[in-house]
Amino acid sequence: MSWKDQLRADSVSWLLESNNPSVRYLALRDLLELPMEDSALKSARTLAHKEGPIAEILSQMEQAGYWVRPGPGYNPKYRSTVWSIIMLGQLGASAYEDKRIEHACKYLLAHMAEGGQFTTTTSGAPSGTVDCLQGNLCWALMELGYDHPHLKKAYEWMARTVTGDGIAPAKDHDAPVRYYAYKCGPTFACGVNNQLSCAWGGVKVMLAFGKWPVKRRTALIKKAIKRGANFFFSIDPATANYPTRLGDKPSRNWWKFGFPVFYVTDLLQLAEAMVRLGYGSDPRLKSTLDIVREKQDEQGRWALEYDYAGKTWVDFGKKKEPNKWVTLRALRVLKAVAP
Repeated sequence: MSWKDQLRADSVSWLLESNNPSVRYLALRDLLELPMEDSALKSARTLAHKEGPIAEILSQMEQAGYWVRPGPGYNPKYRSTVWSIIMLGQLGASAYEDKRIEHACKYLLAHMAEGGQFTTTTSGAPSGTVDCLQGNLCWALMELGYDHPHLKKAYEWMARTVTGDGIAPAKDHDAPVRYYAYKCGPTFACGVNNQLSCAWGGVKVMLAFGKWPVKRRTALIKKAIKRGANFFFSIDPATANYPTRLGDKPSRNWWKFGFPVFYVTDLLQLAEAMVRLGYGSDPRLKSTLDIVREKQDEQGRWALEYDYAGKTWVDFGKKKEPNKWVTLRALRVLKAVAP
């Protein structure tokens, strides 16, 4: 049985068309699994960095290594340093292919707080740390190939905030390691979500853990992964019935697959995270994977349902129309879960 048997039609060939070099490169890499030194893959990777969204985003980078404003780079959304680096990661950009990417990653890490926190504050104070930002940037830096030793501290902080090990309450201002107003407690608790566990932020954290090499996962990181998995499987993930700030229904955005993906999360990204961590065959993920499969059209393509049109450096298609980026996301998951 081929993993493509899950598709209603062959959409891989569509992704391999030459009119979108970035998608074509990632399809060759992730779906056809060409070796990294394969000449066709190397040519596609080079072209993807010279044409299209990667090239456009890099053209907007300041010489010092930041976008729009110097500093930690959270604002303005969604063109500043933080969002540009996250987007470059999702586009398949590589620090090995373009030295400007390495320069930008180095700049970002230089503005990470001493305790390993990425932050929303302009001053760089750790009080602006929050799960969605921490997870997104840890994932992006690894995805970009910037596996710097300082990332170990960022991952260790992230794991500690999930488990609660060795971390004091936010009110204990004298503690060397403590929670803050946003990142306020274990198991993805977030001040923005009324101090309840935030599944959106949790997905980003789990996605980042999945990118950290297995052989380098400390006991603390393994414990955090297990705790995160228990949280996400405490309900049927397909219902997205996780805690909400007002105790109301889950955001409808869970069921809107999009690109790029920033702090808003969809069920497809939850599946991406859990599959990467080895839970693809877990029966508790079945209903979520069924939703992913059901969303394809008769041509085996997925539509763009959530976007940031006009807010980022590049737009990625029209809503409600088949979209190569969303289709690529879905196919990666389905390929990974095939028996």
